Amino acid sequence: MKLLLIEDEPQIASLVKAGLEREGYAVDWVADGLNGEKRIELYHGEYDLVLLDLMLPGKNGIEICKSVRAKGISIPILILTAKSYIDDKVSALEGGADDYLTKPFDFKELLSRIKALLRRPKGKVDLELRCDTIVLNPGSRKVTLDGKEVKFTLKEFGILEYLMRHPNKVVTRDDILFNVWDFHFDSFSNVVDVHINHLRKKINKGKNKNYLETIRGVGYRINATDEENLIHA
Repeated sequence: MKLLLIEDEPQIASLVKAGLEREGYAVDWVADGLNGEKRIELYHGEYDLVLLDLMLPGKNGIEICKSVRAKGISIPILILTAKSYIDDKVSALEGGADDYLTKPFDFKELLSRIKALLRRPKGKVDLELRCDTIVLNPGSRKVTLDGKEVKFTLKEFGILEYLMRHPNKVVTRDDILFNVWDFHFDSFSNVVDVHINHLRKKINKGKNKNYLETIRGVGYRINATDEENLIHA
């Protein structure tokens, strides 16, 4: 899953980003309000959640919330701020935020708040992703193949989840880098190819079928024969 962090304090941002990446999330960091708002507007479909500071240069968090909600953007927004007054919390929540966490905070609480927001229904709730006999559960972060659990690294899981959200479609290396790593990552690195090779060995092991196909010069595709690849609640 991919998160957007909008925070102007580099020390806080680096700690939050590093902690969340250790938990398997891909995290993009933007340090000012105007660029943060622009990134939400342009790429909200690529993110699962926004972590938003209130006191930002350029444009404050409440103004950002109101602006993106007015445009019909429904991505979950978790406010992170040093402001602890009730009026500030009310303003943020009424402005469109989904939750509010006051600094300083315990990382475990931040993680639990993020997980709670990501569990909330979004119209149709995709509990699991299925590609033939591969079943991936984003919430529990488990993958089974023919009913048996297969272990993946955090990045392998992230790549597989992204591919399974786009079954039978070719995704580029840059698509994977943007959604599983962050937008600062070197696009000339061969890190995607290395992880794809490891992933392919695991999901194709003992199979005649090539689930994960390389489209030479373009990218990768996960092949699914089921028309309905998402299991909904």
